[in-house]
Amino acid sequence: MPAPAELNIDHVAKLARLALTPGEKAQFSQQLGDVLHHIEQLSKVDVSGVEPTAHAFPIYNVWADDVAQPALPVEVALRNAPAQRDNMIVVPKVVE
Repeated sequence: MPAPAELNIDHVAKLARLALTPGEKAQFSQQLGDVLHHIEQLSKVDVSGVEPTAHAFPIYNVWADDVAQPALPVEVALRNAPAQRDNMIVVPKVVE
């Protein structure tokens, strides 16, 4: 399907901060036109009897109970730390 005439691939590429070659512009314009055509087809489906939902299945509280447990021993917590000092993980300085 050809891309819609109102689709400005240069504007879309600028918004996405992409530098596209002419071949990429043609390819992506075609692909985006196909996606928009599919969305147009979906908009024609009658969903008047369908209740809006956020999930396909009911979602119940999936959180585990917050129960206090013993902490990890320091040796176990620092086992995979790339660097450590005084029972703490050493990380690179990020503030000048």
